[in-house]
Amino acid sequence: MTRYKITIEYDGTNLIGWQQNRQGPSVQSLLCDAIEKFCGARPDIVAAGRTDAGVHAIAMTAHFDLDITTDANTVMRAVNFYLTNSPVVITDCEIVPDDFNARFSCIARHYKYIVLNRGAAPVLEKNRVWWVPRRLNVSSMRRAASKLVGHHDFTSFRATQCQAKSPIKTLDSCTVSRRGDYVIFEFSARSFLHHQVRNMVGTLVEIGLGKPYDIDEIFAAHNRSAAGPTAPASGLYFIRADYATDD
Repeated sequence: MTRYKITIEYDGTNLIGWQQNRQGPSVQSLLCDAIEKFCGARPDIVAAGRTDAGVHAIAMTAHFDLDITTDANTVMRAVNFYLTNSPVVITDCEIVPDDFNARFSCIARHYKYIVLNRGAAPVLEKNRVWWVPRRLNVSSMRRAASKLVGHHDFTSFRATQCQAKSPIKTLDSCTVSRRGDYVIFEFSARSFLHHQVRNMVGTLVEIGLGKPYDIDEIFAAHNRSAAGPTAPASGLYFIRADYATDD
């Protein structure tokens, strides 16, 4: 048995998310279908994160085991051949030790959220940004974002259906920057709660629009209704996962 670590890029616009089920195409199901066509096996593929429907990835890490001994480059080229014309592609592949786990070996996860902040709606970037036509106050969002960093109870920022055992997480960094018509939010942490990033972005955007949200009060409420709305999936990107073995 050989364990392969892969890096995946995908456009989540028409996918139901990472997890495969009977409701439609997912990242996991498309990869499993392609691997099965390549070698006849349908492995269990474990990812660093389970993104929701409509969320994209620049470099999602995953692993799977195959009962074959084939070099990593051959596996990548063969699987990509069967992924042709799909919104998923493997950008890197390597053989790793059996104890490597894309989910549990991960020491940090990084997300980016992109807001297009201009009067005109997106055409080329439709389904890849959140369009906010009113001018956002980046300074106020930065001040609020700084309060999100650290070890907190994020109950007010997680989805009501979140299955995590504890709402307490440590957010290592949260930055807000303007680049022309774009406002970029970047988040890093070992792990995140369900919808945590999108709920934080939704709240920060409300603050940027002048709404009287106070981060300290939101934390103290321990109630999802105390925070802002959930930002659309279209602007969210999984950037990368970090591992202790990375160079």
